Amino acid sequence: MDITDFYDTFFEEAEELLTDMERYLLELNLEEPDAEQLNAIFRTAHSIKGGAGTFGFEALQKTTHLFENLLDHARHGELNLRRDIVDIFLETKDMLNDQLTAYRNGEEPDQEAFERICKTLQQLAEEEIKARGDGSPGAPASQPQAQTREAETEAAGEGEPAASLLIALLGISEENRALLVEELEQFGTVIAQSGDAERYEVELETTTSAADIESVMCFIIEPEQIETRSATPSAAAAAEDTSPASQAAEPEPKAAAEPIAASGASEAAEQAPSSQTTAPELAQPVEPQKPMEPKKTASKPPAKPKGGAENSSIRVSVEKVDQIINLVGELIITQSMLDQTVSQLDGVTNGSLVNGMSLLQRNARDLQEAVMSIRMIPMDFVFSRFPRVVRETSSKLGKEIELHTEGESTELDKSLTERIIDPLTHLVRNSLDHGIEKPEEREALGKPRVGHLTLSARHQGGNIIIEVKDDGAGLNREKLLAKARESGLGVSDSMTDDEVWQLIFAAGFSTAKEVTDVSGRGVGMDVVKRNIQGLGGSVQIMSTAGQGTTIRIVLPLTLAILDGMSIKVGDEIFILPLSTVLQSLQPTKADLYEMAGEDLVLRMRDEYLPVIAVHDALDVEGAQTDPLRSIAVIVQGEGRRYALLIDDLIGQQQVVVKNLETNYRKVPGVSAATILGDGRVALILDIAGLHHLSQRKKEARQTSLDTSAKPLPTSTEVALS
Repeated sequence: MDITDFYDTFFEEAEELLTDMERYLLELNLEEPDAEQLNAIFRTAHSIKGGAGTFGFEALQKTTHLFENLLDHARHGELNLRRDIVDIFLETKDMLNDQLTAYRNGEEPDQEAFERICKTLQQLAEEEIKARGDGSPGAPASQPQAQTREAETEAAGEGEPAASLLIALLGISEENRALLVEELEQFGTVIAQSGDAERYEVELETTTSAADIESVMCFIIEPEQIETRSATPSAAAAAEDTSPASQAAEPEPKAAAEPIAASGASEAAEQAPSSQTTAPELAQPVEPQKPMEPKKTASKPPAKPKGGAENSSIRVSVEKVDQIINLVGELIITQSMLDQTVSQLDGVTNGSLVNGMSLLQRNARDLQEAVMSIRMIPMDFVFSRFPRVVRETSSKLGKEIELHTEGESTELDKSLTERIIDPLTHLVRNSLDHGIEKPEEREALGKPRVGHLTLSARHQGGNIIIEVKDDGAGLNREKLLAKARESGLGVSDSMTDDEVWQLIFAAGFSTAKEVTDVSGRGVGMDVVKRNIQGLGGSVQIMSTAGQGTTIRIVLPLTLAILDGMSIKVGDEIFILPLSTVLQSLQPTKADLYEMAGEDLVLRMRDEYLPVIAVHDALDVEGAQTDPLRSIAVIVQGEGRRYALLIDDLIGQQQVVVKNLETNYRKVPGVSAATILGDGRVALILDIAGLHHLSQRKKEARQTSLDTSAKPLPTSTEVALS
């Protein structure tokens, strides 16, 4: 048995615990700290310390040990929490995260940073705790206080009396047996040990329950490889399920964060002096072992979390899930090929085959949706990061801001949640800096001193809508236009509000009067828009002067599957993302207007839309060149509407998205590709990219024309004349 086999599980669970720790710290009411929250924070630190000790992560263990002692004093009312103290705790959490990352990468943590955080924690203990004790500069006051608390706990009946347990290790080699006995010594004193590889028995004197020991040991070995029972009848009686201690423990509410260890092991660890290294708490609760002797079970089974989460979920690497999704995608493509072949057969003579294909199609779709749901995780994964961002940024800006979140349970593909974090962070910081006013300004305007920032998420069709909403000053149209002119951007007073608001996403655009470490350099917002569009999404802005601004992000729920509209241009088939398609129509001569150069616009409901001839932009031969005989598909991209001229509409279908850059290279005007039912590759069009490609081609032709004789009329000019 190689203990390094358990590294990944420890790293993943420790990261989850640190995330929970940060949330609890940010939620603390410093006036009246919640005891259960303080206990939960303590248990997360204690669990990480135990795991770090087991795996030999020395810096992580020492840091969490110092941190754990301070948390222990805080939960017992011996350390009065203030904002600056919570800031130190949050800094410690960040350091623990850095240390965890270093160990995960096979490196040693930064020694200078490790010494600095240890010094900070020790200094905090000196200033805040010793000052409340006897004031002597000698041994820390925590030791006698911890011993007193332990005595009080046992006197109150909350502790377990010492008992002698007989622990049998089954089918364990001699080398691994020594490691397991060493782990057992952390629970108490080994009185005797004997046996062989088939059955090795260890007599242990401990105050920890048998179930808690099993929970920890079963993280390292299989549940069937360990058995526990009382070594003496008296000890067994003291540990019966009907004991007052067991009954008292039963209804005790659990912390929202599930520590790496079983909850019972954490509670047992709380009873030990805080300066002592206690048992590593690495296991999840397991089903209790069958007692070797009836009516002599050492203790009751460990309490299970609500909903039985431990037994209803498993950890699977993202790579394995991606592999399944790819295979299901290939299955869908194969099913489409078969379906197209069967559709050409006579339905009467091949009725059973047609029915079978119909059933296969439904089952394949259900399988696809089920597999895709595995990658879906709640938006709380994203939103939980922002209380810290709002706390620290508002403090730097001298503002009072409350964060509200809505729709945390709304699910999104894991790959998208990871890639939307940075754009959202930019938008949040922008709202905090430029949107919400300072308390004095808000009071002068008749607003509450405290500003409000809301993050929300909801599903809408096949998309997810994420909004960043503030109740600040709103966007100033005249100020934006003036800054745009100063920056050399082509703007006019006739621009709509939506077009003016989009100016904040222009590269290098900033209205900040001075550069700060929060914003003002004119970088970030253009990257935000580009990244969101790279995810197949769009950004919309709604703003009202004096009332606030809402920035709305529209994203597909997943990047692996796409609902598309199949179109035909010449002999080629292309796919338009269905979310971008608004309507289609047959243009008339009265609807089309020539502009300067080769530009053509389509009038629709008093709006003039740029016309993009797909055959011209993508150099498709054999396509319809007469706009009056083409079909105009009205689409939306980058907040603008366009009219695409195509030959024919084929229909809607769900396609499996294939990354074109990975398999080939970047193609202008194309976002990805897919495989059709007949085996052909179809390109998925990028609306905004297609427009830019079309414009570049027109400009290149215009430049060529300016240097040559006047050319013959184009087919478009002939058709419209």
